[in-house]
Amino acid sequence: NIVEIVVKAPLAAQNFKPGQFYRLQNYEHKAQIVGETRLAMEGLALTGSWVDQDKGLVGLIVLEMGGSSSLCSLLKQNEEIVLMGPTGDPTFIHQNKNVLLIGGGLGNAVLFSIGKALKENGCKVLYAAGYKKIEDRYKILQIEEASDSIIWCCDEAPGFEIDRDQDFSFVGNIVEGLVAYAKGDLGQQFIQLNDIDHVIVIGSDRMMAAIQQARHGILKPYLKDHEAIASINSPMQCMMKEICAQCLQRQV
Repeated sequence: NIVEIVVKAPLAAQNFKPGQFYRLQNYEHKAQIVGETRLAMEGLALTGSWVDQDKGLVGLIVLEMGGSSSLCSLLKQNEEIVLMGPTGDPTFIHQNKNVLLIGGGLGNAVLFSIGKALKENGCKVLYAAGYKKIEDRYKILQIEEASDSIIWCCDEAPGFEIDRDQDFSFVGNIVEGLVAYAKGDLGQQFIQLNDIDHVIVIGSDRMMAAIQQARHGILKPYLKDHEAIASINSPMQCMMKEICAQCLQRQV
């Protein structure tokens, strides 16, 4: 239920910075008609997972979880679509720091562009990637390129096969994987957890809540003082600049 859309949009690709997102929609008059229903999308907020500025391409990852997102698989090659953006504040890219990226499921589509930018800025990147099933993993090469060391976590046995000496495989959730890594149960650590300066977490609200609790609980003995940032998805009114529903929501 994950679809990748590659859009030729040179200006949108040229201006992209990791962490920003786009608004995607098909043209109503070009949409398929099934029975008496025209399959027109509402605007979708999609995070840019990668760009190729030389070719003018933007890569977008879609999780099929509703009407409009499920229509994305019906888009055809050379079909014209609406792509607004990039918009939103980009992720702050640190310089010469040790950074822990924690991604759950679809959150990993966002993190490998951030990890690549961090590495280019002289950072060491430890990447913890968590998935429910073995078949859920995607963009493996891009995640490897965006990290110095990876902790691959999967709830489903026997877990993931790994291709690099500096990577690790763990069967269980991502918090359990980080604890096992910190204790040295997975093997020699290439980046110590107590050397981490910054943490960036993107995933489901449950996963991010578990990481929040672990930072102040089970993982606290293994972490020094650090800054942690989580990415929260909030409904948007229409995805136009400076007009969103966040001002109408109580944020905690």
